[in-house]
Amino acid sequence: MNARSIKRKHSRRRDAIAAAICDSREHPSAEAVYRSLKPRFPSLSLGTVYRNISMLREEGVIKSVGAVSGEERFDGDLSDHPHFVCERCGAVMDISEDFSPRLSAAEEVASRYGVAVTRRALVYYGVCAVCGGISGDAAPGGG
Repeated sequence: MNARSIKRKHSRRRDAIAAAICDSREHPSAEAVYRSLKPRFPSLSLGTVYRNISMLREEGVIKSVGAVSGEERFDGDLSDHPHFVCERCGAVMDISEDFSPRLSAAEEVASRYGVAVTRRALVYYGVCAVCGGISGDAAPGGG
């Protein structure tokens, strides 16, 4: 029996952890989720947050966008979209699909290297507008 076929008991904490990630545009870390939920769930432990995040990832409810400043960050938007990471403050923001690389790039990689591309990740790094980057419409966590 694999993890996906196991019917998990409903959990208010797991639902709150999922909502904290899925409803956020900040791409929170486990520690940020923990800090945001601790007042509402005083007995919540950081270990519980990590275990539930792991379950939510396995179930395909959330995904990792990688480590930023040493902390893994998570996204509830499962669509294939790029991100921008500020190298000063660690803000992670979604980049609109208008700026996505051409979809045929995955096909080209598959053809050229004889691989099956199942997903792609594109991350831009730099300095956000708040930290002194080029001013624009986007702000950290927005998008």
